[in-house]
Amino acid sequence: MVYMILGKGFEETEAIFPCDILRRCGVELRLAGIGGTSVVSSHGVIVQADLPVDEIDQSKLDMIILPGGGVGVASIRASEAALKAVREAWEGGKYVAAICAAPTILAMLGITDGKKATCYPGCEPDMGTALMQKDAQVVADGRVITGQAAGAAAAFGLKLVEVLCGRAAAERVKAGMVIR
Repeated sequence: MVYMILGKGFEETEAIFPCDILRRCGVELRLAGIGGTSVVSSHGVIVQADLPVDEIDQSKLDMIILPGGGVGVASIRASEAALKAVREAWEGGKYVAAICAAPTILAMLGITDGKKATCYPGCEPDMGTALMQKDAQVVADGRVITGQAAGAAAAFGLKLVEVLCGRAAAERVKAGMVIR
């Protein structure tokens, strides 16, 4: 099971595109909303989450994903339930993934310390001791997957599929969606 945490002000592209790509591969992905199940994105799109963030079932979790968006990232930072879910996923040996400004949350929790990572340009000072790969759209280092920004949402989603389902599955989805 994959959980994606949505906080008020999340970046739509960084959430919906990877969600769609993962679901096309048959990955069970649940959207977990901060403050309830109706979550307003950075551009006013209302998304219906599957469950509130405090109902994430760690016993079924394989990966947790954090989309960016400045306000969405602030929402996650302000949610003890969301931070607890990320911390427990990491400590439980699961994958953690974040895109845009959201990798700064992983840095805040010490998850990216000494790991290769990328983030939204300008957020690097908030990445602690991560080994920044400034020009990379997506970076995977062990159980940590980071993406640069909305423009990297497809590559980010495909990398998530690759680590969960294998390269062949990622290539099938890429071809089917005509992602170049």
